[in-house]
Amino acid sequence: MHINFTPFFKKAVFLAVIIVAGFRASAQNIVYLNSSAQQNWKVKAQAEVGADSANIYKPGYNAANWVKGVVPGTVFNAYVEAGLEKDPNFGDNIYKVDKTKYDRNFWYRTEFQIPGSYTKEKIWLNFKGINRKAEIYLNGKQIGSLDGFMQRGNFDVTNLVSRNSTNVLAVLVYCPLTPLVNYASPTYIPSASWDWMPYVPGLNSGITDKVYLSNTGNITIKDPWIRTELPTNTRADVSIAVGVKNNTSKFQSGVLSGVINPGNIEFSQKVFIGANSTSEVKIDKKRFEELAINSPKLWWPNGYGEPNLYTCQLTLKLGDEVSDSENIKFGIKKYSYDTVGSVLHLYVNGTKIFLKGGNWGMAEYMLRCRGNEYDTKLKLHKEMNFNIVRNWIGSTTDDEFYDACDKYGMMIWDDFWLNSIPNLPNDVNTFNANAVEKIKRFRNHPAIAIWCGDNEGDPMPPLNGWLREDISTYDGGDRRYQPNSHAGGLTGSGPWTNFDPRWYFSRFPNGFGGTPGWGLRSEIGTAVFTNFDSFKKFMPKDKLWPRNEMWNLHFFGPSAGNAGPDRYDDGINNRYGKATGIEDYCRKAQLLNIETNKAMYEGWEDNIWEDASGIMTWMSQSAYPSLVWQTYDYYYDLTGAYWGAKKACEPLHIQWNPVNNSVKVINTSGGNETGLTAQVDIYNSDGKAVSDYHRSKQVDALSNGATNCFTINFKEEHTNLALNKPAVASSSENSEAALVTDGNSGSRWASKQNDNEWIYVDLGSVQVVNGVKLNWEEAYGKSFKIQVSDDAKQWKDVYETGDGHTGVQQITFDETRGRYVRMYGQQRGSGWGYSLWDFEVYGGEPRSNGLTDVHFIKLKLTDKNGKLVSDNFYWRGNKRTDFTALNKLGKVNLKVSSKITKADGKYYINATITNPASSPAIAFAIRAQAVRKSNGGQILPALMNDNYFSLVRGESKAIKIEFDASVLGNDTPTLLVQPYNDPVKAE
Repeated sequence: MHINFTPFFKKAVFLAVIIVAGFRASAQNIVYLNSSAQQNWKVKAQAEVGADSANIYKPGYNAANWVKGVVPGTVFNAYVEAGLEKDPNFGDNIYKVDKTKYDRNFWYRTEFQIPGSYTKEKIWLNFKGINRKAEIYLNGKQIGSLDGFMQRGNFDVTNLVSRNSTNVLAVLVYCPLTPLVNYASPTYIPSASWDWMPYVPGLNSGITDKVYLSNTGNITIKDPWIRTELPTNTRADVSIAVGVKNNTSKFQSGVLSGVINPGNIEFSQKVFIGANSTSEVKIDKKRFEELAINSPKLWWPNGYGEPNLYTCQLTLKLGDEVSDSENIKFGIKKYSYDTVGSVLHLYVNGTKIFLKGGNWGMAEYMLRCRGNEYDTKLKLHKEMNFNIVRNWIGSTTDDEFYDACDKYGMMIWDDFWLNSIPNLPNDVNTFNANAVEKIKRFRNHPAIAIWCGDNEGDPMPPLNGWLREDISTYDGGDRRYQPNSHAGGLTGSGPWTNFDPRWYFSRFPNGFGGTPGWGLRSEIGTAVFTNFDSFKKFMPKDKLWPRNEMWNLHFFGPSAGNAGPDRYDDGINNRYGKATGIEDYCRKAQLLNIETNKAMYEGWEDNIWEDASGIMTWMSQSAYPSLVWQTYDYYYDLTGAYWGAKKACEPLHIQWNPVNNSVKVINTSGGNETGLTAQVDIYNSDGKAVSDYHRSKQVDALSNGATNCFTINFKEEHTNLALNKPAVASSSENSEAALVTDGNSGSRWASKQNDNEWIYVDLGSVQVVNGVKLNWEEAYGKSFKIQVSDDAKQWKDVYETGDGHTGVQQITFDETRGRYVRMYGQQRGSGWGYSLWDFEVYGGEPRSNGLTDVHFIKLKLTDKNGKLVSDNFYWRGNKRTDFTALNKLGKVNLKVSSKITKADGKYYINATITNPASSPAIAFAIRAQAVRKSNGGQILPALMNDNYFSLVRGESKAIKIEFDASVLGNDTPTLLVQPYNDPVKAE
């Protein structure tokens, strides 16, 4: 199964009939009733069928005026696929759709025949999920109903189907009722729009998961559950609980047997089941010693070891005949947790895991992500060196998502379907029944690490208690129940907009909710603009430039205010120079994407275990063609955000702290690394190294920690602009305001005993300022702002915190200009007023110290044999946030050699890119792409080892690109190489 692309949207290719033993299917000989040339589903609104509904159950019914259905899929997508709606990804098309046409109930109809291979006693019709609920009719008779999108349907249709003629299946699907949050849960809550995806007409109603036939004997397997316990990592105790159901009115006895591999571990047990009942069978080492597995192959998160998987083939016999069978994949692992220091820590197999990952809002906003596309998405997460993904509000329900997470060692923070708003679902019992279904369906997946009740809130009674009990009962308490996604051992969520890299290293980059600190942050992110290649796929030509309302409809504007698009826009224009057009804007955006996303992760890693235990970006993948909150975009283009995150999250990683200029090696892996050499070199814009700054040191990097190497001495002098300058305060208590600027830490200013008090320093003239030092007495400010003004009347906030403390607070912020700098107290930290020993202001015009306006930090980490194990590259300005000199870098003439091969259905491009020793400059932010020779269009999805890399004089980089041959068709691939400071080079 491959990903199909049309110019503006994706669709999955479905197999019509698959006959397999069945991974997690409950029977043999499975026939999927998925849409295909062989399986013809039709859909039509219930209101339009009207009085004709009595005839739809008859074979041969004329459904020519119905719309061809998509199963699994949604009603609205069926109309899109049929060409009855314009491409919803493009421009404002989806906003123009008549919602009333789809926000109603629809009939689905298909005809099928029973395969001749169905020779066993029982024939079953199975549903994996329908949104939001449904009535199911077979050959004119209602056989059941489903309520909630997680509820499965397993219907015995043996006596209803005809083995020799056509059978008619009709399903009446009920559309969710608005409002969705939380009233309509369990459903796909974001379908009614969020600040990253539009309203989906029909609210993603439809037959949203697989429909299939199966054939078994009279006794069947029900919800097998495999658990693992690790007394030590050298021995695992496996236990298996299986429901065995007797589908007859007579007592039955059978034999349940199983084989676990690797290891060829066999077991067999007799089972006895009363008429029309289910017997619970438990198998463990007490009876089968071989279920105590020595030297097991453990399942590990990505970066800490291999995500080893086992299979358990269960076979249920009645007499000499196989009545049912099932093949389950599982992993041997053990999760444990603590909240030492009010910070949640997660352990796998006894090892503390530093969490690096992202939030997954929806796989695709119209539920068009299917099958192997999940493998592509999760493989990209693995390539980013992530080890956890959050299934936000439980909006992804497909088995393939969980399978891919297991395969790639991607732990899952798995939410239920509640969002902060204090209201209960309309039917809490249905909600709870669906929660139990979810747990039973997915509990065998080793990737699930945390079950979470509510997004940014606590589930209202009785659901909080019910969910806790559900997990305890049906998952055995093997995973943690976390009621609230941003509190309870967490440091909140957000912010969701970009900051200067130094902010992520400064104490503290606080979120909303939770406790102060780095800690474990469940959401934090930034707007992420696409490359021009993607932008023009969904944006009309007349709306490409300048910024306009169409950008806002793709969430770069008020519709995604939390992303701070204005701040992001300023970041591009102020840091890199005002964009001259959309192509220039997109190119500069990738530099901002790299800076911000790399700093987010590195800021947390800089504080690993001293406070920080993990970070998840908002968001790690894109559900809709948008301009915010993504790493790779909707079309799988790997933006600068992807490469910034990938670099920062290396298991063995060397990094620079832009606040104190320290260099550390971060080891977030399961092994110690000794005999390493850390090295730094600083290069000016002409590509020459500045020898004064070279440093090298041998270090050992112990597992799961940060090793301090050295500090880069940039010879900066922190000039105190406030020394002996006048100061003015809102009030004074037996003191003078000027005592904070006299250079004497033994004299102080104190305010009256009120919260809203302030003190400012008059610098005498407008100055560049970028930081302050506050030396608090015991009467400190718990919550305060730093503000800057030109006239002491209109004030601009440059810093705000609710985490003030006694003693020295060193505060940095983006360069700004002003004459007056004020500390505005909002909340006192004691019963007294505010009291400062010192108030220092830093800034002034920058000093070059032999460095060009923009210069470059190149870090290298090599092993004892001199092999490179990590490198890192930063650009730095003498004016901290001014990188406009990058636009004046000399042109470089790169040398590119490449080889393209094809094998096993894949293309491989291996290239060497060199910046010649004679080059006049650094080759900066080189972007390499695999493109179609016919038209220069990107070849996506593709895996790459590096991109947006920079080369100093005489340096080369080996680039590897891999993609499926099927995405290329009959075209030919070629390589496109484009440095920031050079025209396009094709090879």
